[in-house]
Amino acid sequence: MRPLEGIKVVTFEHAIAAPFCTRQLADLGARVIKVERPGSGDFARGYDERVHGLASHFVWTNRSKESLTLDVKRAEALAIVHALLADADVFVQNLAPGATQRLGLDYETLRERYPRLIVCDISGYGSDGPYRDKKAYDLLIQSESGFLSITGSPDEPAKAGCSIADISAGMHAYSSILAALIERGKTGRGRRIDVSMLESMVEWMSYPLYYAIDGQTPPQRNGAAHATIYPYGPFKAGDGKSVMLGLQNEREWKRFCETVLRRPALADDARFCSNSRRVAHRAELGQLIETAFGALTAGDVIERLEEAKIANAHINDMHAVWAHEQLAARERWTRVGTPAGEIPALLPPGATLADNPRMDPVPALGQHTNAILQELGYDDTRIRTLRESGAV
Repeated sequence: MRPLEGIKVVTFEHAIAAPFCTRQLADLGARVIKVERPGSGDFARGYDERVHGLASHFVWTNRSKESLTLDVKRAEALAIVHALLADADVFVQNLAPGATQRLGLDYETLRERYPRLIVCDISGYGSDGPYRDKKAYDLLIQSESGFLSITGSPDEPAKAGCSIADISAGMHAYSSILAALIERGKTGRGRRIDVSMLESMVEWMSYPLYYAIDGQTPPQRNGAAHATIYPYGPFKAGDGKSVMLGLQNEREWKRFCETVLRRPALADDARFCSNSRRVAHRAELGQLIETAFGALTAGDVIERLEEAKIANAHINDMHAVWAHEQLAARERWTRVGTPAGEIPALLPPGATLADNPRMDPVPALGQHTNAILQELGYDDTRIRTLRESGAV
């Protein structure tokens, strides 16, 4: 039995944050009914056509769900929503601020009718405050949360290459829902969860916030290198390839000097004998490291790092990740269906094939509309009438 088997989730979702949250609930066995706009659906369906004609964002966040099309501005469609919520456990939404209130689907209204229902609202800035109605997209939240100020080169900030603000909010919503389900098992009552992208990303700002406490200088942008630990980042070898490495303590620094650089005297050099001093003299130390690595290939450097038990990594591109030998050795890839055929998919972290994680197909728009309506007691004539009216 999967952990969330028997849990029913109804979701009004688009883009990434809410879909990523509910996909993880589906991975654990929850039934997720995704309500989409007739004709167009979740606008993430149209972001690109990279996956056999389907959008890369959409196939990533929407497997194992059922797609139901409803025009919820119509009374007959809203009645279907309430029929779904009657025995639902969780309602998730990331519509525009105020949209659920206008539909009578906000928590304050729903809790009177469905006291066991857990309602999770995901938004850019939260349900109140001066930024409540401000539009929020991933890159905007990366900027507002301070993430851009610490990411990039000294000359220019850079965004994260994936939707990190959406992912952050989706993860916090997912874990909060799991906690609420446990709480409801004890109290019998549902609750409201209010997750904002801004607060999720500010939480992830972690040590940079505290590093800059009391008006102190914030971490500086240093490209792919760590801002406050050195050496920790990419270094170029003589064959033009770069190796990522990281030191965490003075024992490793000594081994790095002895085994990797083969300059043991550097370990006691007054400029470099603590992390703070190495950071202060990073330009000088960086030049010494690049000079030593210049006589070696990237493979040679990695061999020395492994010998010294210094953490290191390849700087992989996406093609290398698809072919990563560690993922293959651990059998982390499986396949899921889509309207355009099967595609590879990573097993959920923490799960194994023996756990039988749910890896059902990515749905076509409205694929499950008829089946869900029939389940709710609608016959073919009523369904046909709903379709003719544009309600579904």
